[in-house]
Amino acid sequence: MSWLTEIARPEIRALRAYEHATWEPGLVRLHANELPWRSHSDASAAGLNRYPEPHPHELTAALAHFYGVDPTRLLATRGSDEAIDLLIRSYCRAGTDAVIVCPPTFGMYAVAARIQGAGVVEVPLRRELGFDCDFDAVLSRCEPHVKLVFLCSPNNPTGNRLDAAAIVALARALQGRALLVVDEAYIEFSQQPSLSAQLDSLPALAVLRTLSKAHALAGARCGALLAHPDVIALLRKVIQPYAVTQLSIEAVFRALEPAALAQSRRHLAAILSERGRIAAALAQCAGVRRVWPSEANFLLVEFDDAQRALERAHAAGLLVRDLRSVPSLGQALRVSVGSPEQNDRLLASLT
Repeated sequence: MSWLTEIARPEIRALRAYEHATWEPGLVRLHANELPWRSHSDASAAGLNRYPEPHPHELTAALAHFYGVDPTRLLATRGSDEAIDLLIRSYCRAGTDAVIVCPPTFGMYAVAARIQGAGVVEVPLRRELGFDCDFDAVLSRCEPHVKLVFLCSPNNPTGNRLDAAAIVALARALQGRALLVVDEAYIEFSQQPSLSAQLDSLPALAVLRTLSKAHALAGARCGALLAHPDVIALLRKVIQPYAVTQLSIEAVFRALEPAALAQSRRHLAAILSERGRIAAALAQCAGVRRVWPSEANFLLVEFDDAQRALERAHAAGLLVRDLRSVPSLGQALRVSVGSPEQNDRLLASLT
């Protein structure tokens, strides 16, 4: 048993996974209590009257090829949220173990931990250094009861990418102690390589990827956890069978076709171009204090009067994210980069 399994909850180590119905799609299925006919509205390729593959091997293989990892290092999940939840439920005992988060950051890390009854240790990002991570402080707070450390890079909602070399050094330092989970939901917009290339040499590293952002599949809810095979094997015992729906599986296969990937590259280039254009324009708007540099598909913008900016955007038929309740972001809004027409409407509403 490796240390990656030893630090998990003993109940999960001992858990016997649910035994789902046998998966042999070439045979007539009279063993899973399904109806033999499709519904009238069913236009799927496989038929929604049948359960999807319990643990989708073909989807796993396709995603592993796309992300450049061995299939034993990948778990397909319902978006990154499910992977976050599975990690915390598998590694953190309620009332005993804890996770480290670095706010301001994606809120689901702390929410999932608190749902599980795990503690949340906060090591704030350093605003004065462009929301850089204090890696020394993270390491110093990683006491024996801390099982998971969550970093988001590029970070949501600040948009900055964390130093890759420092992340690798932290993963080495956590070897045998805790798992470092790096959320790369926005990595495509940074045009920097994923840390997944480091997985072979860094057992303490896990990487979250998603098709929701750069590949326009937010509604399909498909993400992937990339990690050591021992981590993946442990979480396979916990994830529900049939977690990824048949419609999502088919949507992913279509999204990975060459024509779809070419379209995604065109859309990515358009977002990067628009991000630079609206960042420059917003910086010239009266009432805008600061537009923070971004390597994501959104901008963190601070205003003299964020409420008035919200109201003006809303009057133009636009929703932007209100971050005023977040410590250190008292007059900040998060603005997603839209189409050129949508971005023009936003700029017009604020000028």
